[in-house]
Amino acid sequence: MTNSDAIRDIWRTADAVTFDVDSTVITEEAIDELASFCGKGKEITELTKQAMQGDMTFQQSLSIRLGIINPSLTQVKEFLNTHQPKLTTGIKELVSTLQAHGKQVFLVSGGFRCLITPIAAKLNIPPENIYANRLKFYFTGEYAGFDETQPTSRSGGKGEVIRRLKEEKGFKIVVHVGDGSTDLEASPPADAFIGFGGNVIRENVKSRAQWFVTNFDDLATCL
Repeated sequence: MTNSDAIRDIWRTADAVTFDVDSTVITEEAIDELASFCGKGKEITELTKQAMQGDMTFQQSLSIRLGIINPSLTQVKEFLNTHQPKLTTGIKELVSTLQAHGKQVFLVSGGFRCLITPIAAKLNIPPENIYANRLKFYFTGEYAGFDETQPTSRSGGKGEVIRRLKEEKGFKIVVHVGDGSTDLEASPPADAFIGFGGNVIRENVKSRAQWFVTNFDDLATCL
């Protein structure tokens, strides 16, 4: 059996699949969109790129980016009311197919829970299956930082979430799908990593992924 055959077998037999969100499940990077909404788009885009390429620790990048955006609770609510996240072509059908095959689907993201909850709802993924960062606000509504105890706020955090899912929920085989370097490092403990390049191709991910696809239909047809 070739390596690619082995990965496809793992994909077919997985009892849980975890997806990154930004540039994977959706076509955009939500933090960049929030930054643009708050008038800080240009400063943030380059930092996001550096974080995804692995040029700085994820927590450093997150802290710097949020410090620049400095989003108030009012701004976040207005953003959610006016901004419709753009789902990647084929993701809704893929999630439905996975669920029909009895596989549990999770969203594991370095993004923010408040921005991801509406995306999960569109995909019929329950809120308890979201693992993401949490923004903090003072009682005045001003930005107060982010919850640094969440594993997804750190480099290696996605792997930590997958390890916990295996321990706490008893999953035997977990596959992670994503586009960035923080996704690549989630396997192991994920039994396989599938690189996704349908929205953006990151060369370090493409060259190191066990399986690399640019279309979710490729994954759906292998189930």
